[in-house]
Amino acid sequence: MKPQLLKVSKDFVHSFSARRDTTPDINNRWHYHPEIELIYLKKGHGTQFLGDSITPFLDGDLILIGSNLPHYWQFDEAYFEASATKQKLSADVVVVHFDQNFWGNEFLNLPENKLIRDTLEQAKRGIKISGEAQQTIGAKIEKIVNQEGVSKIICLMEILLNIGESKDNNFIASVGFQHNILENEKDRIYTIYKYALANFKKKITLEEISGIANMSPNSFCRYFKSKTRKSFSTFLNEIRVSHACKLLIENELHVKEICYESGFYNFSSFHKCFKNITGKNPLKYHKSFKK
Repeated sequence: MKPQLLKVSKDFVHSFSARRDTTPDINNRWHYHPEIELIYLKKGHGTQFLGDSITPFLDGDLILIGSNLPHYWQFDEAYFEASATKQKLSADVVVVHFDQNFWGNEFLNLPENKLIRDTLEQAKRGIKISGEAQQTIGAKIEKIVNQEGVSKIICLMEILLNIGESKDNNFIASVGFQHNILENEKDRIYTIYKYALANFKKKITLEEISGIANMSPNSFCRYFKSKTRKSFSTFLNEIRVSHACKLLIENELHVKEICYESGFYNFSSFHKCFKNITGKNPLKYHKSFKK
């Protein structure tokens, strides 16, 4: 999938950007930017796309994203629906963007800053922070939005040190993930991407998706594999399994109901596909999360 280059807005008062979003459709495109991103999803749930990883995201998730690593958070449909008896869900997301060398070209090369330097290097694969550090770092990210002067920079340094010291960090994108950016292709791959997200619960034939891409089926297969390093069916199953993971976490449906609700039409294939992607069968995944 080809991401879109995002121009991160800056002002003349601060050396890096820190903001709070309360709407679920901010930068809701598959995008990348040279700035490093630190995001705290205090309130929000949906599907996270980062590099070549597709997983659910939940309230409290905290992620450090390296320079030019493509990402996208698709909030669940409930955030965009409202009725006379039901209000839209509200989101609460704090986002920090900073250039790796905003504090000077030599700053990270100081021996005292090795932990920060190593943390930013690891962020090229995306880092999810969990465990005890998650709440502490989340509170500091909230605090940084309203800080001014040198305190703002010191707070960012403390956050990066806390991330580097945490024992509960997990990489998100695979070791070999790379993306080649061609501006003239981004609209086509984004159309494919959005169509799959909107229709994964039903059967999508090769003829159907290749028609969406305005290509022949054979050309589409070669094209998609060359751009994503995976077949379209694998990509589609990853979206379906990600949705199934979210439903298992919510614990409101039986496993067989989740199978069909996620776009699978055969329970055995759902079970096999789920285990291939997550490393666990659905019941073990549910029990491990609950634990």
